[in-house]
Amino acid sequence: MNDQTLDPQIHIHELGSRAKQAARGLVTATTDQKNNALRKAAGALRNRSGELLEANAQDVASVEGKKPESFIDRLRLTEDRIEAMASALEEIAELPDPVGRRLATFERPNGLNIERVAVPIGVIGMIYESRPNVGADASALCLKSGNAVILRGGSESRHSTRVIVECMQTGLAEAGLPADAVQTVQTTDREAVAALLKADQFVDLVIPRGGRGLVELVRDQASVPTLLHLDGNCHSYVHASADLDKAAKVIRNAKLRRTGVCGATESIVIDRAVAQQAVPKIAEIMGKDCELRGDAEAVAIDDRIKPASEEDWDTEYLDPIASVKIVDGLDEAIAWVDTHSSHHTDAIMAEDAEAARMFMTAIDSAIVMHNASTQFADGGEFGMGAEIGIATGKMHARGPVGLEQLTSFKYLVHGSGQTRP
Repeated sequence: MNDQTLDPQIHIHELGSRAKQAARGLVTATTDQKNNALRKAAGALRNRSGELLEANAQDVASVEGKKPESFIDRLRLTEDRIEAMASALEEIAELPDPVGRRLATFERPNGLNIERVAVPIGVIGMIYESRPNVGADASALCLKSGNAVILRGGSESRHSTRVIVECMQTGLAEAGLPADAVQTVQTTDREAVAALLKADQFVDLVIPRGGRGLVELVRDQASVPTLLHLDGNCHSYVHASADLDKAAKVIRNAKLRRTGVCGATESIVIDRAVAQQAVPKIAEIMGKDCELRGDAEAVAIDDRIKPASEEDWDTEYLDPIASVKIVDGLDEAIAWVDTHSSHHTDAIMAEDAEAARMFMTAIDSAIVMHNASTQFADGGEFGMGAEIGIATGKMHARGPVGLEQLTSFKYLVHGSGQTRP
């Protein structure tokens, strides 16, 4: 799995060539075959859970004391997390097949009948960091949508990734589909990433999932088309009409349920009209579990809040830390969030339906929520079974990238002998 004797360019060329061939095999795969492969892969994950936990323990041991706890939490697998991976594969098997959907039909005056139908993208390169479950989710989504995938997980998760990929390949083989539809880069040499980003002749789309450094590397170096997900500097705004007890409960979940996920709230914005009541309530419910850093007004209201720096307003902590900003009404809240948000997920806590509508219309983020935790920013929670990431751009796909977002389309034109004058 960590074979430094591999030449990165040759290795990526070989993976790409096999993936392209496998993608051709998936184009004609039936829905039953794809679903069978997913169910068999889920069974393999369960059957090999002990081996997978041992492999993951090696990965965790390699970074303990070197990485923060939030990083290790994303890397660590448990029996429950393995079961969640297997269950996600089975849930994806139950979802409608996105390939072959008739997106539009129209007939021209000359009698030509034209269909626009959904088709696989082809070969997808998935580059991600520490979370090994991303490899399972990405593989399953690509398989169901008829795409081959080349995984390049972080070097720290290499042992876990190896077992997960073998389970996916077992499922493919048992369903009579090409095992090369799911492959992993078998060297930690960073030149392999550069080679994958330039492999235009084989790879149709690259999707990075990780921190800003990884995403910016892909953005700056790729000649292959990319689907980007930048950081998740998510905001929760407490409007003057908010039910403050509800808001405090939701914001605690939005920040602390899992601090290392991209949908975690990083900044709490509070309307001045309710700040005297809301700030202590939020500080109390967070307690010692979360460090709060606020502006001068927030600090003056509650001495449990530390002074924030200018850098805090634009920071994705991925740790139990949140910034607190007091604003003067809805318009200032919208302006503040629009300026500092990474346009991933932002939320408003409000009982005033018109204020919620204005906020949700004005905020230019992939996901905007009303009276709900930002941690619902997840393809599984959206009924997609799983997601390959949250796209923060505006082209091709935006928000959770699930099955439908992993297809393109083509036109089928049916004639009866027409010629063009």
